[in-house]
Amino acid sequence: MADNTGKNRKRAVVGIIAHVDAGKTTLTEGILYASKTIRSMGRVDHKDTFLDNFPLERERGITIFSKQALFTAGNIDFTLIDTPGHADFAPETERCLKALDGCILVISGTEGIQAHTRTLWKLIDRYKLPCFVFVNKTDRMTISREETVLQLKDGISRGCTDFSAYDGTFYESVAENDEYLTERYLEGKKITDEEISELIGQRKITPVFFGSALKNTGVEELLTGLGRFFPVPAGKRGFGAFIYKIRYDEKGERLSFAKITGGTLKVRDTVTHRDPDLEPEKISLIRLYNGVKFETLQEATTGMTVALTGLKNTFAGEVLGCEEEGPKPMLVPVLSRKLVLPEGTDIVTVLPALKTLEEENPEISLIWNERLKEISFGTMGDIQDEILKSLIEEKLGMQVSFDEGSVLYKETIMSPVEGIGHFEPLRHYAEVHLLLVPGPRGSGITCESALSEDILDRNWQRLIMTHIGEKTHKGVLTGAPLTDVNIKLVGGRAHKKHTVGGDFRQAVYRAVRQGLMQAESVLLEPFYDFRIEIPQEYTGRAMTDIERMSGKCGEPMIENGRALLTGSGPVSTFRSYASEVTAYSRGLGTVAFSFGGYDICHNGAEIKARSGYNPDSDIHNPSSSVFCAGGAGFTVEWDRVREYMHEAGLDTDDTDELPSKALSRRVSDEAALGTEEIDEIIARASSSNRKQESNARRRRAREMLEKKRTSASAAKPAKKQYMLIDGYNVLFSDDTLTELAKTDLSAARNKLLERISNYAGTAGFPVAVVFDAYRVENHPAETVKMNNTDIVFTKTAETADRYIERFAHLKASEFDICVVTSDLTEQVIIMGAGCRRMFSEEFFEEMQMREQLLREKYGVK
Repeated sequence: MADNTGKNRKRAVVGIIAHVDAGKTTLTEGILYASKTIRSMGRVDHKDTFLDNFPLERERGITIFSKQALFTAGNIDFTLIDTPGHADFAPETERCLKALDGCILVISGTEGIQAHTRTLWKLIDRYKLPCFVFVNKTDRMTISREETVLQLKDGISRGCTDFSAYDGTFYESVAENDEYLTERYLEGKKITDEEISELIGQRKITPVFFGSALKNTGVEELLTGLGRFFPVPAGKRGFGAFIYKIRYDEKGERLSFAKITGGTLKVRDTVTHRDPDLEPEKISLIRLYNGVKFETLQEATTGMTVALTGLKNTFAGEVLGCEEEGPKPMLVPVLSRKLVLPEGTDIVTVLPALKTLEEENPEISLIWNERLKEISFGTMGDIQDEILKSLIEEKLGMQVSFDEGSVLYKETIMSPVEGIGHFEPLRHYAEVHLLLVPGPRGSGITCESALSEDILDRNWQRLIMTHIGEKTHKGVLTGAPLTDVNIKLVGGRAHKKHTVGGDFRQAVYRAVRQGLMQAESVLLEPFYDFRIEIPQEYTGRAMTDIERMSGKCGEPMIENGRALLTGSGPVSTFRSYASEVTAYSRGLGTVAFSFGGYDICHNGAEIKARSGYNPDSDIHNPSSSVFCAGGAGFTVEWDRVREYMHEAGLDTDDTDELPSKALSRRVSDEAALGTEEIDEIIARASSSNRKQESNARRRRAREMLEKKRTSASAAKPAKKQYMLIDGYNVLFSDDTLTELAKTDLSAARNKLLERISNYAGTAGFPVAVVFDAYRVENHPAETVKMNNTDIVFTKTAETADRYIERFAHLKASEFDICVVTSDLTEQVIIMGAGCRRMFSEEFFEEMQMREQLLREKYGVK
């Protein structure tokens, strides 16, 4: 693959997007006709448009699949990608946006900005695309162009600027969007096309054109504007490509549609996948499509979108070469529907055809339940369901149906946690430590390495990153997909002889799962953003319904006898509300929904109970680890993995924020088995008794670890002991004190402190108890002495956890610190600082034991 040397003409990919019935397909026809790509304009109602060529599209009069056409404007050769307009097919539109250099947003002049228009603008923002707006159907508009531009400025972007006439006010309007241009304009200097193009590329200006696509007015002006001002990006230096869709042609040939983002791709070139388990593949043919027709090329250069044959393992959304991964998809299916096949159909025989359908439409998220022999699809709504039925009938020759469906839930975590995975059956070895941190809503699963390559080789780290991203990790509440978590590699270990790639896959999966078992998880559900327009007299009814359905809305806007309510609510409760509004308003009300993302489930406990999911019984997602002792592997359950791990916890000097750069880590002196010891165990394995009981193997492993702990302790210089107690965590772990605290917190605290003071008197080392005061306004940090115990009240905005973590990191080298808490997240951090931990329940048992000794020895009550 060679770098592209450039051509005299420029190349760019522009998409055309719109809400349904805005006139997008008609405008596409107008652009292709005005640029002389086609000889005559087709019409949607005549079913003869250039790009809506699938029978289903012509039958329904809507765009279902994205297609491309070629046209020229000015000095730019454009590839135009036509995208679906209906909200049910928005995920296909989003995939196409990643392949674009810019877009044309079509807005109906009679309907204005719709709910789906706002969703599309969010996508344009997300992918940072330059945008040209075409206000269609201006022959039927009831407001002026000036008013329309003001509405666009308020509704989508302050940069919206009228480009329909290049008169005396044009350059003044353009200059208002940039301080530098404003100065030049006031100085009487000319504003160039290049400067305007640059501002469009920076998204400071959004050109607005007006016209009627059906009457072919305003289209020439749009075409001229594209040729004159479209910002063509510079290509990458090396080869890069983005696969934005997969299709099978009428002969069954698999086509991978790719945008070439840099360099040159030639026939017979080899493509290497990011997944190391996939073999490189050769390009057989390169097709350049224009509608349904195509020409074959010997090479594709930067800025072209082509269909590649010969690739069997590509998928929609894959990046090749130097192309970087983009943002995770924003639009995802919110409903799951079970496929109902005709009676007597062998469900297994239809799976291959359905898998092909999923390749072409990845948003349907086919799920095969092996145990129940059931197939489910993820869908966006009823229109997509109907299209899916038609596609299945076309491919399989059978009529199918779906059940009523259910909402697709997801899970995330509420606080950071370290997950540990160890995989060490005979002649295998891998250990992975992952820090799981809650991410922003909609961020999906992201991963990064914070580990030095001096600790773990780069190749192993890359493999771990691949394994994190290759799987849909299940949550532990209902088994729903995990989302909105940043997974950070903070520790890992390989064996120079016995580690193979699959070992790290097992270790990664187990580390994620082990972390989730410790974490505070929460169930998420999909939400709709709604826009309800009704006669004013139904306002009370609508607001009562919204509250009943666990939705939220702002103050209603009343104008001309009609009320507008906007807000959000769970898909599970709002999904059929449009029909309710139509019924009670006698057809005078309308409801528009757009996907609003996922948020905390309004009835999570109920959904969890209904699911009946038991994470410990999920054999396909184990949280346990596999260790080796006596020449054989044995399983350690998730809650005991930390006792056996070979790597230590986190080791950072600063606890003000989670580690974001390479961390130094150390091998634990207490539990690590050296590579020589592993080799010795494996060497002995051939002559060992392979039928020994698992309990005996575990006992020998514990003995081996105990010997290492003893020898490690003997080698270290003794440090003074110090105990830190998380006051309220300990208090509320005791039922008696908890009951007392409900009526008198101060009395419960004093009773606990009295017992701790007695304990400290017999312990022989300093004890400090830390209580939160972070909710008390203007409270400074305060330390009070009670006999031989320090009582610490934290300052405002500081929790006891934070104080303990900071103290542990500052004083770990000076003291042998034991922290008493049952907070698992806190334990992960303080153990990473080299501290010991004691559960609150254990501490109460130890206090009771010491109190009994006091009674027996001194008669103290």
